[in-house]
Amino acid sequence: MNDDTAAGRPDVIRLAAVRDTPLSVDEVLGAVGDPGAGGTAVFIGTVRDTDHDRAVTALSYSAHPSAERELRALMEKIVADFPVRAIAAVHRVGDLDIGDHAVVVAASCPHRAEAFAACRRLIDDLKAQVPIWKHQTFADGGDEWVGAC
Repeated sequence: MNDDTAAGRPDVIRLAAVRDTPLSVDEVLGAVGDPGAGGTAVFIGTVRDTDHDRAVTALSYSAHPSAERELRALMEKIVADFPVRAIAAVHRVGDLDIGDHAVVVAASCPHRAEAFAACRRLIDDLKAQVPIWKHQTFADGGDEWVGAC
């Protein structure tokens, strides 16, 4: 492990949260600010009004009690694999409206390519590994649960 890992620098993971309140892009961006970072990448997941050409009328996220712990664990792996200066992620749970932010993640690194790669890995791993589930209700009366979000 190098000095930029979570074990070597516990302050690298600046925010890892699952919340039932609106998310702030400014909070996440502020959390990853670092004087050694030449690049910062941010991803914002937003509730859309359609999914697979079906109109969405309602959307809700729920999370397992271990979600924050698992989020932090995957962030530790990313910090071990990339020269991350700071990393942050927050996911919303509860009922959301069209246009609400569902997830905001960011990574800052010495260079932009590293920041993009770390941020992409963060959102991809979050969706694949953190136990957060999405329930969508459609205008046609159907509904759908989507696995890990």
